[in-house]
Amino acid sequence: MRKISFGSRVFDAFNIFIMLLILVVVLYPILNIIATSFSSGKYIAAGSVTIWPKGFTVQAYADVFKDSLIYKGYLNSILYAVGSTGIMLLFTSLLAYPLTIPGFAGKKFITIFLMITMFFSGGLIPTYLLMRSLHLLDTVWVMILPGAVGAYNVFLFRTFFSNVPAELKESAVMDGANDVVVLFRIVLPLSKALLATFALFGLVGSWNSWFEALIYLKDQDKYPLQMILRNYLFALDTNAIQGRVGAGNVAINSSGSTLDPKAIRMSVIIITMFPIMAIYPFFQKHFTKGVLVGAIKG
Repeated sequence: MRKISFGSRVFDAFNIFIMLLILVVVLYPILNIIATSFSSGKYIAAGSVTIWPKGFTVQAYADVFKDSLIYKGYLNSILYAVGSTGIMLLFTSLLAYPLTIPGFAGKKFITIFLMITMFFSGGLIPTYLLMRSLHLLDTVWVMILPGAVGAYNVFLFRTFFSNVPAELKESAVMDGANDVVVLFRIVLPLSKALLATFALFGLVGSWNSWFEALIYLKDQDKYPLQMILRNYLFALDTNAIQGRVGAGNVAINSSGSTLDPKAIRMSVIIITMFPIMAIYPFFQKHFTKGVLVGAIKG
């Protein structure tokens, strides 16, 4: 067995200590949110809830799910996340692959054009005017189409696609395959790590998005879940908990139980976080291979 020096052991111990410290810093707020959402109002008001629920109750979740907008927000967020991510992967691949073909006309122009967009943008007002001119305001498409192509993603996809063995492409062309077949039958199946990584990035980004809904949407039935969460966080007060109409146009705590506004807020946060936390482990293994290979080579 290789002898480990004293300095290496000290270094390993220091790394373990730092990682445990980071784990505690990250994990404690999550545990506190979960505990608060399941705790009784009197313990929350007294500030005695840490990482374990006190006066265990699920009334906060029961009251939140009485709001029909929560269900609509879930469905809308799933639609926006899946739709925008799928379109992003498709159009980014379609733009990145031609940039890997030797002799492709316009490659230099497209590359320069994409680089310019990384440093300059139209801004909020021109973007809003563009969405209005395209008649996308207050529609589902305004939450899906604007993020279809990003220059940074295109360059990473191009670099990753360039690492696919040229022999595979040449053999497919010799068998009569065109560029579309090569992309969808050879390049993309060999790029599953990249696609899975950016799929998760796209899902998380779209799921956590609320500002676009605030700017572009007026119909509450089209609000994503994060927008509804924002309404709870900013419009919920003690009077609403006591029985007045709450942020989601529903009488919260109609059962008359004692709740704290913080319990409602924390329960909504947990409801919002759960889907992403559930799918994250299935994509995590692709992160290193999907990002590093596309970033280091080329």
